[in-house]
Amino acid sequence: MALQVDTDQAVSPATGVVLLGGTHGALSVARSFGRKNVQVVLLTDDHPLPKLSRYVSRSFDWPGALSPHVEQWLVDFAIRHDLQNWLLIPCADAEVKCVAQHLACLRSVFKIVSCDWHVLQKVCDKRLLAETAAAAGIDSPTSYPVRSADDAECVEVQFPVVLKPAMRLQRNAFTSRKAFRANSRDELTRFYRLAASLVGQDDVVVQELVPGGGGSQFSYAALWYGNAPVVEMTARRMRQFPLEFGHTSTFVEVVDNDAVKVAGRKLLSLIGFEGLVEIEFKRDARDGSYKALDVNPRPWSWFALCEAAGQDLPILMRNIILGDAIDPVRPRVGQVWVHLSKDVIAATLLILQGDLDLLAYIKAIRRRVTFAAFAWDDPLPGLLELPLMAYRVVCRAIASSAAARLPLRNADAGKIKADRRRPARPC
Repeated sequence: MALQVDTDQAVSPATGVVLLGGTHGALSVARSFGRKNVQVVLLTDDHPLPKLSRYVSRSFDWPGALSPHVEQWLVDFAIRHDLQNWLLIPCADAEVKCVAQHLACLRSVFKIVSCDWHVLQKVCDKRLLAETAAAAGIDSPTSYPVRSADDAECVEVQFPVVLKPAMRLQRNAFTSRKAFRANSRDELTRFYRLAASLVGQDDVVVQELVPGGGGSQFSYAALWYGNAPVVEMTARRMRQFPLEFGHTSTFVEVVDNDAVKVAGRKLLSLIGFEGLVEIEFKRDARDGSYKALDVNPRPWSWFALCEAAGQDLPILMRNIILGDAIDPVRPRVGQVWVHLSKDVIAATLLILQGDLDLLAYIKAIRRRVTFAAFAWDDPLPGLLELPLMAYRVVCRAIASSAAARLPLRNADAGKIKADRRRPARPC
């Protein structure tokens, strides 16, 4: 049955799309639109990979999602470059929060399919996700009431536990790792102090560690509108890197998992969700339950797999804005996505551990796959991803080293000035 869209929301059709931030997800969105001859403008203050796509018409630097008065900057930008009524899609976490917080203001110039922040925060903030999941009648990892270093030393927990940032809005050693594992009280206290120093003690979440690796993780991916899924699919994260707490998926396959679909629908319908979404679940082998780990209301790393499976979510979102009827399409089960450079490392480690058969791995990657960065009609991002990654790693290492030396240099300078003010000793 085709979805009928309220045409009152589509008086002025979106003629193009503006992407805010993001990396592989933003690249995938740009390709989806570009292949349909829809103009794409990219705004980024971070990763340059999407800029390399032939499908990005224009790219601009911007102050960033955390800058003051950024909503007015975006309004002025749209007017200055004649982008009124274009579809605006945030492609990274901080950008999602920025758009949701200023939805009314930004809708004065852009078309946006999203929720207000007071709705999104219920699932984006891991401190609130457990409460929302419980209200929806779905499982989540046990959370422990650790709000200070003193709590870390005395609150009763069942080890091992995992420490996570409540939200990943800025890059630092904690948010980049995504999680710290603590096997003992000493490790919990030490890691909590480190995490709190980076994000603040109110933004550190301590949870039970659900056993199992990447193969135990499943995702519900969908586009929601009118408090119902327009299209939806489920996928399994076969491998990730690093192996235990994946910074990114490396091999994902479309599967049919009704339990994950039901859980995803319960969670989103409870809050009246609207927009793009991926919900990460982990199957707990101890009782067979699926526990909600994370909610990403934006294009995610393996977003390109949706188009390969027959569900071109960005185009469907634009159809909603245009008021076009949408025929739901069932996903093609068995389609796979691979981040090859990192999957080779993950697979090698699993082979060495005896958890993956070499022949099985070779057979898997010989299937028709969708790549994280490479595409035959848009090869440059894939060809330059590794050199670009190496360059950024070196630059960050240099910047970190310089920052570490800076306090020493300042201290030395202060000592020199003090020495100059000190009266000379008699010979």
